[in-house]
Amino acid sequence: MGTSTSSMAAKFAFYPPNPPSYNIIVDEATGRMRISDVHQRDNVDMDVLKLTTKRGNEIVAMYFKNASASLTLLYSHGNAADLGLMFHIFSELSLHLNVNLMGYDYSGYGHSSGKASEQDTYADIEAAYKCLEETYGVKEEDIILYGQSVGSGPTLELAIRFHQLRAVVLHSPILSGLRVMYPVKRTFWFDIYKNIDKIPLISCPVLVIHGTEDDVVDISHGKQLWELCKEKYEPLWLKGGNHCNLELYPEYLRHLRKFISAIEKLPRLRNVSEQKTTDEAVVAESSSSGNNTIEQVIILDKSRPSTDLREKEKGRPSIGQRSEKSRLSTDSSGSSREKSRSSIDKRDKSRKSVDRSGKARNSVDQQEKARNSFDRLGNMVRSVGLCNVDCLKQTAAEA
Repeated sequence: MGTSTSSMAAKFAFYPPNPPSYNIIVDEATGRMRISDVHQRDNVDMDVLKLTTKRGNEIVAMYFKNASASLTLLYSHGNAADLGLMFHIFSELSLHLNVNLMGYDYSGYGHSSGKASEQDTYADIEAAYKCLEETYGVKEEDIILYGQSVGSGPTLELAIRFHQLRAVVLHSPILSGLRVMYPVKRTFWFDIYKNIDKIPLISCPVLVIHGTEDDVVDISHGKQLWELCKEKYEPLWLKGGNHCNLELYPEYLRHLRKFISAIEKLPRLRNVSEQKTTDEAVVAESSSSGNNTIEQVIILDKSRPSTDLREKEKGRPSIGQRSEKSRLSTDSSGSSREKSRSSIDKRDKSRKSVDRSGKARNSVDQQEKARNSFDRLGNMVRSVGLCNVDCLKQTAAEA
């Protein structure tokens, strides 16, 4: 039963455009590949590539070069889209954000070989990332990962593996595949794209963008992911925005520009322990120079609210306060150290108790089970799958 459920979830989670919205042709004069059925500006410098993943699939990627760019965006698009539909959006983002940009088609999408699955999308983004490093010489600390909708899954999977990335952008992200359809309170083994469990592990700044009227992936997904971030950046909740049209809002591009500008001023991440001091140094430098952009938008440890609900409920002090109290306790006497050990033991027991209570919640509410019919699952996932086509065509036409 579990295996069939997992296979069904994987099958319904992906809905590539059929037929693909583009074709690949070879320019006889230059021998370079390019895509047809799109109008390309003369001043756009773009490469079309075919990359082989570690799972043996050959995926299609596009790399937009911006001569004045210092940062590179690695963009994982949403469901029911491919490079043909995304071409104009990629081109405009590269131009207006002043970044290089690589977009790619998942296995089974566009003219990429294979069949889409969760693990294949992880291999796909890894192949695109390696191409940036090996072919274009892009360094890890100059890469911003951008994940839209389903693309938030491979984006966060890659982000937890590389700890010196410059930043992450999550556009209408999902908590997990199953949570899009049902408000489950725990993560099941057969669920896909368990973003809710990965986001607390990301050490670089994270920007979350979500529409308030999203009827495919509720805005609560974006808000909960933002709450769980370590390094929060001012989020963008687009009033009236749905799942497919956020690019049409003027605030969308303005906020992204503001984000890129702030990120460019941040020092490159060397390791997690140094990030707090470097953030404070950047804000101090920004204040002295009269530029308060970063001061307004980067949330430091002193002002960052706790992302742990248990900490909020108990009013637990911040990390810095706890460490200071610990030093005072250690300096006071040997007996204080014994009390500290006892306190730690109690906290360990408390954590174990919480963990056991979490494990005890091993079933979904009966009312949720009753809703878990095949027809409802199929209809809802198909609606997710079809969400991007029309809006992307509209955006491309306007571009």
